[in-house]
Amino acid sequence: MISHSRRHCVVELQALPSRIGQIRRIVSAQLRHWQLDPLIDRAALGVTELLSNVHRHAQPDKTCTVEIELRLGRLTVSVYDSDPRLPVLREAAADALETCGRGLALVEAVSEAWGARNQADGPGKVVWFSLRAVPVGSGSKPVREPAPTVVVAVDPSAVPTVMPVAASVGARPG
Repeated sequence: MISHSRRHCVVELQALPSRIGQIRRIVSAQLRHWQLDPLIDRAALGVTELLSNVHRHAQPDKTCTVEIELRLGRLTVSVYDSDPRLPVLREAAADALETCGRGLALVEAVSEAWGARNQADGPGKVVWFSLRAVPVGSGSKPVREPAPTVVVAVDPSAVPTVMPVAASVGARPG
């Protein structure tokens, strides 16, 4: 089931590898619709890692809900599942050669804040992350600032009306 409102999107799914790519595309499309293109890569990576954790660890099943919400200049991506065990952020240096187990470290690296809590209204938990949201074309500070314009004031009387041309201009080297 997919439901949309102006600033809110919820998707229920089984966290299977084939579905994770679909959710990444849904999140990307929703952020484009909200004109939050600069956040797409970070949000897609974060939701991929959270869904991969559900696929890898959640018991008894892989049913979950992804919620993205834009409120007060903040994009929050939340993943709800039925497993009450809260995730633990591993020390990066301790497992430097491991090929898995870095999902939450990636979420922490790409987001401004993240967390996990047990669901108040039933079994399970929610793991979330948030990003500061500045819509494209909003008139707010852009993601990449243009180079500053340099303005130089020149006294017109100090500029000669005829510019001398050197004899070597346009001559071919011998």
